Amino acid sequence: MTTEEKIFNAARIVFQNKGFAGARMQEIADEAGINKAMLYYCFKSKELLFKAILRNAFGQLAPQINEIFNSQDTVFDKITKFTQRYISFVILNPYLPQFLIQEMNNNPEFVMSFMIKEKRPNPVLLIAQIEKEIADGIIKPINPKQLLLDIFSMTVFPFAAQVMMKGMIQISDAEFNEMMEVRKTSIAEQIINSIKN
Repeated sequence: MTTEEKIFNAARIVFQNKGFAGARMQEIADEAGINKAMLYYCFKSKELLFKAILRNAFGQLAPQINEIFNSQDTVFDKITKFTQRYISFVILNPYLPQFLIQEMNNNPEFVMSFMIKEKRPNPVLLIAQIEKEIADGIIKPINPKQLLLDIFSMTVFPFAAQVMMKGMIQISDAEFNEMMEVRKTSIAEQIINSIKN
């Protein structure tokens, strides 16, 4: 494992446990097994490290989403694959939704800077496909963008509001993770059943 990988892994753990404001560079260095001078040599500030982690995670997820959006699969298959792939990714990277929301509130320009790059998820082909499957009578007449909003909301929200959800419905971390595993298929089934003609 490279020094950068050690730092990224350590920073994810510390940011997830302490939040951005509570995280300290010394803690990240200790978790990575390096000295603080080396950490500052690689990343000049906590903010730059935080942004690098977000870019790295988004850079891994975006191509996976685009692969699904641009495939030759049916819309129903794409919905199923998206919910499975996204939830699987976020289970492995649980800090990502909270980090993105935090940055969207604190620094929207930064989030938009990597959202507008070529690697971002691009639903143009998927929207055209939804419109065609509506015309072919496969899908009920719906607004394709509303459908995408429903899919994203149902997959993203439980992770983005994880603390609130656990408290509201009184579940443990283990129960939450079990529920997310079930949602890999249940979200797709609910959406498909609601739009199928």
